[in-house]
Amino acid sequence: MTVANGGIELLTGEVERQFELLADQIVACELCPRLREHCRNVAQVKRRAYREEEYWGRPVPGFGDPAARVLILGLAPGAHGANRTGRMFTGDRSGEFLFRALYETGFASQPDSLRRGDALRLTDCYISASARCAPPDNKPTPEEVRHCRPYLEREFLLLHRTQAVVALGRLAFDNYLALMAGGKHRFGHGVEVKIGAHWLIASYHPSQQNTQTGRLTAEMLHGIFTQARARLG
Repeated sequence: MTVANGGIELLTGEVERQFELLADQIVACELCPRLREHCRNVAQVKRRAYREEEYWGRPVPGFGDPAARVLILGLAPGAHGANRTGRMFTGDRSGEFLFRALYETGFASQPDSLRRGDALRLTDCYISASARCAPPDNKPTPEEVRHCRPYLEREFLLLHRTQAVVALGRLAFDNYLALMAGGKHRFGHGVEVKIGAHWLIASYHPSQQNTQTGRLTAEMLHGIFTQARARLG
């Protein structure tokens, strides 16, 4: 079987191999000294609850279904979540919110994920991030986001069936618009923008700051992925 990718026909096995090569390049990235130092420091100091665990402490690649029609774009790995487990949104409160919503809307095989290599499987969706290293105070600089953008661009080219992009938070929303040269658009939960052949759907980020204050509820996030599924041809 072949798939069209930027005018090039690729065997599906080749697409999977290209994802693996890209993941290796992301993990080995050293473009942002501030972020690399922070990730390593967090991995050495650790949080008391995880002091017996070995932290990942490296850039985190995306993961999911290579044939996904929905791309989920987050902010960055959590310092004690993906920076610990090595998989996006895995092992922290944001992931608890996200994976339950994905499970309830048919995109995930289980409602939670605590570690890389568990039984979680994503169907028809792929999870990525604007920055691949955990930033201090969850705030990557614009330059650091730009350094990561080529990785996102390559993921997007490999995800040849994408029809909807769910941006978790304003930074992810603006980063996708910059990637696609889509101009400026108002950010708001549930806002939809047609960018070329794709729908960009905005959501508040499932951070504890948003979920604990009620700014983002489980029902609201569930609604976002119901909305995304409705946009699939």
